[in-house]
Amino acid sequence: MNCAGKLALEDGKVFSGFAFGGTGEVAGEVVFNTSMTGYQEILTDPSYRGQIVAMTYPLIGNYGVNPGDAESGGVHVQGFIVRELCRQPSNFRSAQSVDRYLTEAGVIGLEGVDTRTLVRHIRMRGAMKGIISSIDLDDRSLVAKAQASPGLVDRDLVREVVPSESFDWQEGLIEWRGDAPPAEKTAGLGRPHVVALDYGMKWNIPRFLRSLGCRVTVVPGTSSADEVLAHEPDGVFLSNGPGDPRPLHYAITTIRNLLGKKPVFGICLGQQLLGLAAGGEIYKLKFGHRGANQPVLNRRTGRVEITTQNHGFALDAKSLPGNVEVTHLNLNDQTVEGIRLRDAPAFAVQYHPEASAGPHDSHYLFHEFVKMIR
Repeated sequence: MNCAGKLALEDGKVFSGFAFGGTGEVAGEVVFNTSMTGYQEILTDPSYRGQIVAMTYPLIGNYGVNPGDAESGGVHVQGFIVRELCRQPSNFRSAQSVDRYLTEAGVIGLEGVDTRTLVRHIRMRGAMKGIISSIDLDDRSLVAKAQASPGLVDRDLVREVVPSESFDWQEGLIEWRGDAPPAEKTAGLGRPHVVALDYGMKWNIPRFLRSLGCRVTVVPGTSSADEVLAHEPDGVFLSNGPGDPRPLHYAITTIRNLLGKKPVFGICLGQQLLGLAAGGEIYKLKFGHRGANQPVLNRRTGRVEITTQNHGFALDAKSLPGNVEVTHLNLNDQTVEGIRLRDAPAFAVQYHPEASAGPHDSHYLFHEFVKMIR
């Protein structure tokens, strides 16, 4: 039987529920995700490092957890909040329940929370620092701890999730998912070598590149331009990752030193870092974009894409220099969702075209990257 647990926010708001998964106490920035499925991909996305994630869909865990849907080697969310947790999953691929999964990872969850009220509060007040606890249930104590926690701004969380060394990526997409590109598009065209700077990369990204016929070498996001070029890449990929991009001076310097030398493609944090390297500025969004249903306008084609997103920071369009073209816009709030450099072979998007989990509208971006390389 679950024990009592609480979520306290830095503004004094407290939510009661029941703890599951791990035990103890954890602090993080409290955010919400509007996806109806894909909770395992969310749990294992390194971009959620330092964050407590609340799911807006009321029932979570009904199809269980399985090794094939993991987006990294472990759970990266600080904590997990749901309205109702399913403890008896039913799916032929299920290996265990979410409760067992988080217990083994030592990550605390909280169920029975009025997630609609929580999400409305965050939308009104903005994402804020919070704490989940199953050991301290005193409201004043928890609020004080939330207020004293570090938050995300000006923290380098990338160093907590980067791989320790370089390695060759071997796995492609699972074809039954419908993600894999047609074989005729890659046959007989050689194998471009892509070096992926890993700032906390979701695994479906290198899977996609492999399935497009690329040879993929993953290197730590802390690598210098000389270390990247030593691998003799045909193109360079800039991955997603957690937290505030502004303290990542090493990454910005590396990208600046690569521009014009190799084709560059970035996703999510990769776009923010490319924009900073090009001379732009970053600001923090009020409550961020997290979900599998964000509409984005491709200004080059006039088409609208439904996209998967996970970010709390954005490029300031007014700060971008003249050599940077804004190619994509978020139709909900007009924030920058894609850029392209006019004087170098480099482009990026703020959303996740690898579609894990989410829509497939943006797969063409991987094809554009390979075409740019060739």
